[in-house]
Amino acid sequence: MHLRTRRPRASSLSEDSAAKHRAKQTLRNLVLSLIACLGLVLAIVLIVPRDDSNRIQPVDYKASASQAASASGEEILAPEIPQGWWANRTNWVANPADGVAYWKVGFVGPKNQWIGMTQAFDVNPTWIALLSKNHLPNTESQVGFENWTKWVLAEGSEGEKTLWTLERDGNLVALTGSGTEAEFGALATSIETELNR
Repeated sequence: MHLRTRRPRASSLSEDSAAKHRAKQTLRNLVLSLIACLGLVLAIVLIVPRDDSNRIQPVDYKASASQAASASGEEILAPEIPQGWWANRTNWVANPADGVAYWKVGFVGPKNQWIGMTQAFDVNPTWIALLSKNHLPNTESQVGFENWTKWVLAEGSEGEKTLWTLERDGNLVALTGSGTEAEFGALATSIETELNR
């Protein structure tokens, strides 16, 4: 008895090859769709304008200090600041609830470091205690700035890490912020120069 091998029919072969062709075509279409989508996203990112400018505009702190001096009759500080630094805000508060009038200026450095200066008039011990809350005098770091009190943040406390204060004739100047010791020193020197005029 002879077994005859069955030959695949021609229509079956063409169906298999058509299925393989469709599978390859689907994958190819998927890859092309992904490339088109990525191209579209890239085009949108490149075309849409973005504002990379600084939204906080520099403030003319010397003009503001002059206006505050005229309004208050006090000698308002407007110290020279290092190259690349600028003022981002000023504020004169003549009648606060605690009775201590003050002048504030915020300075920003070229690496986004900052130092805030507060000049307060006719300060009292309570006001100073609130300002230096959670800080202790740093007796180890007075070299070169004997007139200033440097403060360190008490362990486990919250607040500004760096605080320097200078008391003179019942008034007080405070510096706080994220600048380096050298940057604080440069501003402190400039403030003392202005106070000694």
